[in-house]
Amino acid sequence: MQASLRIRHFTNGISLLVGLLVITATCCFGQRQNVETIDATAMGTSTQMGRNFNLKLMIFQFSTPEDREVLVQAFAKGQNDGLVKALEKMKPVGRITIPGAVGYEVSYIREIITPTGRTIRFVTNRRIAFGESYRDTQTKSFNLTAGEIILNDKDKKKSGGSLFPAAQLIVNKQGELQFELNQNAWKLTNIIEWK
Repeated sequence: MQASLRIRHFTNGISLLVGLLVITATCCFGQRQNVETIDATAMGTSTQMGRNFNLKLMIFQFSTPEDREVLVQAFAKGQNDGLVKALEKMKPVGRITIPGAVGYEVSYIREIITPTGRTIRFVTNRRIAFGESYRDTQTKSFNLTAGEIILNDKDKKKSGGSLFPAAQLIVNKQGELQFELNQNAWKLTNIIEWK
């Protein structure tokens, strides 16, 4: 009697484990099919000339017009600091990875359709660390990492973009997010788009 009870508990446990694995695998594979990945090479300009590294931008979803409105209102209330706080509260919509670093969550990604393809603008929720800005008090307001990737569907060789390692965001007169830089932008080349 106890042997059959043990076998039944063992069988139920295995069935439960298999069910959980199937559900987990289904969820994970479902998400991966929707992730768009863009690989690029970041090349230094000016003082970073000669340095380069690879980066990967994973897009889980694009930000909504409501997300943009939240950022515009946050800027109206608190300028760059208000935007930073709003970005930190937003649900991640992507991730950027750089070899040798943990990577950063991306809080805002916007897709802009162009006559030759599209432009993707993104802002991470990564604040510039104290060690990166302790020498320059002005740097503290330039505390975001952002970028822009221009995808040319008609001529892939014309695709490119920029990575802004120390930026602050402003909202221009048209209500669009705009970057101001403290450091030189990194030029993005060798763009490969994985859909």
